[in-house]
Amino acid sequence: MRADRVHAYGAAAGLLGDLLLGDPRRGHPVAVFGRAAGAVERVLWRDDRGRGVLHAAVCAGGAVALAAVAARAVRRSPAASVALTGAATWAVVGGTSLAREARVIGRALEAGDVEAARARLPHLCGRDPQALDADGIARAVVESVAENTSDAVVGALVWGAVGGVPGLVGFRAVNTLDAMVGHKSPRYRRYGWASARLDDLAGWPGARLTAVLASLAGGDPRGGVRAWRADAAKHPSPNAGPVEASFAGSLGVRLGGTLSYGGRIEHRPVLNGEGRAVEVGDIERAVRLSRRVSWLALGASVAVRRVVKGRRS
Repeated sequence: MRADRVHAYGAAAGLLGDLLLGDPRRGHPVAVFGRAAGAVERVLWRDDRGRGVLHAAVCAGGAVALAAVAARAVRRSPAASVALTGAATWAVVGGTSLAREARVIGRALEAGDVEAARARLPHLCGRDPQALDADGIARAVVESVAENTSDAVVGALVWGAVGGVPGLVGFRAVNTLDAMVGHKSPRYRRYGWASARLDDLAGWPGARLTAVLASLAGGDPRGGVRAWRADAAKHPSPNAGPVEASFAGSLGVRLGGTLSYGGRIEHRPVLNGEGRAVEVGDIERAVRLSRRVSWLALGASVAVRRVVKGRRS
């Protein structure tokens, strides 16, 4: 069986597995990686960029190496290769968990239970929930759905298309390291610098593909492209900006503005200022758009894989 078909069947099976089963309840490979990365941090940590570079190299490099060994071990068996690709895709994507958490918060808001929505919000993003009213929570959820469509699904599919199973695993490893040490706290401002920059680099292609697909799959393609071009560069994140702006334009809503992280107030630029304020019903619209983008990204990744393997052969 051709390598591009192996990838196509495996990636489709993995994305379908995520849709039907969600994340593994116990022993999630990403959680196992996180514990290993935490152990490495306890050994290496110093308030120093060089130690952070070493931490990123050991953790991400080790994950990629293990994935490469596994892929090489099954390369002569198409069935085993499909199974490995499917298992790796299922393990690294998180679209179903993203949708589930967003909908739980949406249902709480629809029922008028703002306290329950506040209690659930930390499962989805790092905002300070007590600083948010119902509309603020809904906006935070829509922004998180947009950003995590790229981080939790599309980015992984892109790197899987380019690098196979090692690409899938490597992207998730880098993304996990950024979540663990890439934020600008006093402890990680220097140590997490390398992980944060590596995540920016790894996330760049997936974020642009997500923005393209969100514009095409949304209710207002012109609005998605217009908001992306006009507002993406205003966002402090080079990858969240295009994604959130395109979602905002496609959904016809305003994103961005004042928010609070860890007690720190940020005043971010408004994305798609021509849109209306986010409403609770927009959470479900954002989830459905995320689903469409994910399946379109699968098709795009299969096409990219075919091109990549064709050039190598």
